[in-house]
Amino acid sequence: MHHNPHSLLGPHDTAMATVVTAYLPGTRSAILEGGPVLSRMGQTDFFHAELARQPQPWHPVLKWEDDRGRQHRRADPYSFTPTLSEADLALFASGGHADAWRMLGAHAATFDGVAGIRFAVWAPNAERVSVVGPFCDWDGRRLPMRVLGSSGVWELFVPGLAVGELYKFEIRSHVTGSVEVKTDPYARAMELRPATASIVTTDAPYPWQDESWMQARRERDWLHAPMSIYEVHIGSWQRHEDGGFLTWKELADQLIPYVQRLGYTHIEFLPITEHPLDDSWGYQTTGYFAPTSRFGSPDDLKAFIDSAHRAGIGVLLDWVPAHFPRDAHGLARFDGTALYEYADPRKGEHQDWGTYIFNYDRHEVRAFLLSSACYWLEEFHFDGLRVDAVASMLYLDFARGGNFVPNRHGGRENLEAIEFLRQLNHLTHSRSPGTVIMAEESTDWPMVSRPPDMGGLGFSMKWNMGWMHDTLSYFKEDPIYRRHHQNKLTFGMMYAFSENFILPLSHDEVVHLKSSLLGRMPGDRWQQMANLRLLYVYMWTMPGKKLLFMGGEFGHPWEWDFHVALPWFLLEHAEHRGVLQLVSDLNRLYVSHPAFHRYEFEPQGFQWIDCNDEQHSTLAYLRRADGHAAVVALNFTPQPRPGHRIGVPEPGMYEVLLNSDSDHYGGANLGAARVEAAHEPLHGLPCSITLDLPPLAGVILVKTG
Repeated sequence: MHHNPHSLLGPHDTAMATVVTAYLPGTRSAILEGGPVLSRMGQTDFFHAELARQPQPWHPVLKWEDDRGRQHRRADPYSFTPTLSEADLALFASGGHADAWRMLGAHAATFDGVAGIRFAVWAPNAERVSVVGPFCDWDGRRLPMRVLGSSGVWELFVPGLAVGELYKFEIRSHVTGSVEVKTDPYARAMELRPATASIVTTDAPYPWQDESWMQARRERDWLHAPMSIYEVHIGSWQRHEDGGFLTWKELADQLIPYVQRLGYTHIEFLPITEHPLDDSWGYQTTGYFAPTSRFGSPDDLKAFIDSAHRAGIGVLLDWVPAHFPRDAHGLARFDGTALYEYADPRKGEHQDWGTYIFNYDRHEVRAFLLSSACYWLEEFHFDGLRVDAVASMLYLDFARGGNFVPNRHGGRENLEAIEFLRQLNHLTHSRSPGTVIMAEESTDWPMVSRPPDMGGLGFSMKWNMGWMHDTLSYFKEDPIYRRHHQNKLTFGMMYAFSENFILPLSHDEVVHLKSSLLGRMPGDRWQQMANLRLLYVYMWTMPGKKLLFMGGEFGHPWEWDFHVALPWFLLEHAEHRGVLQLVSDLNRLYVSHPAFHRYEFEPQGFQWIDCNDEQHSTLAYLRRADGHAAVVALNFTPQPRPGHRIGVPEPGMYEVLLNSDSDHYGGANLGAARVEAAHEPLHGLPCSITLDLPPLAGVILVKTG
């Protein structure tokens, strides 16, 4: 139960001698290497020896035989002075330490020429903390740690251990007296579930080869650059025939070329931080610094990202700072008290999700989360983070039915969470220029993607959940009734430039009995496929960055099942290959044509041509950039619209760049390849064109002469 075993164990000088004391449970005999036998103290497991005064620093080597006849040898862990600096401890306690993973956790180190592993953990309400592992038979009596002043940080350097060791922390609470065995919160590698031990990993730098990408990223104007994101659940994108996961190396060989062929600019992973339950898809995180071991080692993940960057593809990480699971080995009641979480269950528990909420008011918890964010961006070269469940962080009454603890002003806003998010965004943008932090925020909280000095939260971008809900609601309608719901498509432009929006068709829209994107479309199979192609044309030509969940790119007809790979056999069918080709062509058009990406967050990039044709359920608009314009015309009914006239800004010939009814995509190939504008004003524009608008299709045109 002692909080400072170093004051009793190890070498201590008296006036005339040096006395060495060791605590060795289950030991038959012990000696000092090159010195005297250690004498047992009575009937205890304490051993000691007295010898001539030794020069400092001196690290005696203990040799002992345990009660099973095994021989052991180790330099005395209790002969070393503290290995953490007062400056680090003070910075951590202030909440400003964004590199806390470097001081806490397990790190290979050499002190006074002795190699080993330095362990450190924050547990301020512990009576005793020990590091345990196979190296001490998981016996918490053998390697107790010392607490460093009032910091709440416990530390121990164990000589002779090396990278690859399994370990945990055994913690006795001074409040309850309970003893818990916990995974290291700062562990950078963990065992494959269902095992839960932390793994000591290397501090050696990874030999990155992506400097060109990283330099370009620092200089890139991401606000005005194309961003089309392929959202991936790594465990079910593809699998081996026996159901086993692909490794990061196999994913690099298969996923990266696939994304390249489709023309996406970024891959976004659902959480790959360590998690015990596959069913959570990674959102019940236990390892905030550990990539899941399901797919390989941390260096294997770095190699994947390195390969993606050299292929011209960015990589984004779904990150979960809003809540954490109750698993006994994890953060929950870490030192016997509500340490990482709020103590009051009205503030500290997500009852709907069965998880705990981080205590953003606690400096050390903020340092933990800030360090995690910086770790992924800096050590793994991720190009950005998607922050999960931001709304649940902002509102104290989130999913509580009125049973909540108001803030100090009597309001429902979580003031400390707001301050944390602003700190997160300022810190990551300043330390990792060119990276993006994206909020999944589903309410009308103002200025999510505006700077804090303007009163905003400082995010780079925000998921446009309103656009997503309205759009999918509209497409679910039978076309005969769509004329009554046109506002669902047009209303989004009323607020489209109030934030930097991403248009997301994410994993959340193809689970929980919502069907797939294709499955929710009305009509027969031809109409369903045409509707899906039309949805993608509408999405890719509207202002906002793009995100599509895996499987959507080829018309996955069923709900996503994380237990198995995507149904790749569907690509044997022309209609699914057609959707895949359309997504590929839309990506390339979006990336290559500035009109579609230069001004996604500014109103000069968009102009309605005609949004009032409810009777025929058509839309037409312009996308603009630097004197160039693209015309988009959409027909949301299965009725062809021959002779459909819309206004255009200039006379001349207009060429069809893309027609989703093309037979390349599985359509009927209706509509001309080019049309000439007449000097007949229409829709407030000086000229007009006449189109044969295909059924359930979108057409994109540009002036060519």
